[in-house]
Amino acid sequence: MRPEALDWLEEAHVDLRRAERALSDGDYAISCFFSHQAIEKALKAVVIGLARKRPPHVHDLTLLYTMVEEFLELPDEVKKQLPEVSQYYVTTRYPNAGLLRPSVSFNKYQAEKALEVAKHVLKRVREALPAGEGQEGP
Repeated sequence: MRPEALDWLEEAHVDLRRAERALSDGDYAISCFFSHQAIEKALKAVVIGLARKRPPHVHDLTLLYTMVEEFLELPDEVKKQLPEVSQYYVTTRYPNAGLLRPSVSFNKYQAEKALEVAKHVLKRVREALPAGEGQEGP
């Protein structure tokens, strides 16, 4: 396993912890953003480690998943939620990018759902990467 892939997975776990802290602090937009980042980095770890490609400079979680789905099986309910979480890359950070003010428009339910999706993806990626079993978990 390329060490670079495990670096991406480790950073995904760091972002997952950030999402959990932001949720606990009531900063729902940032929690959603870091859940997105955790998923993105985990999927890019699979692109590097199993698809053996350079990760693309994209943030679309559905596109990233199509690049690795032959290596990574996700439950249907998780796959169905990827498009929604994918939108959080922009809408959680910029005013008028879908919501007038992200800091007051995102809610606890959205943050909890995004975090749940991120936890499922990271668990599956950790299981899929050969050296991932010993990696830090959520």
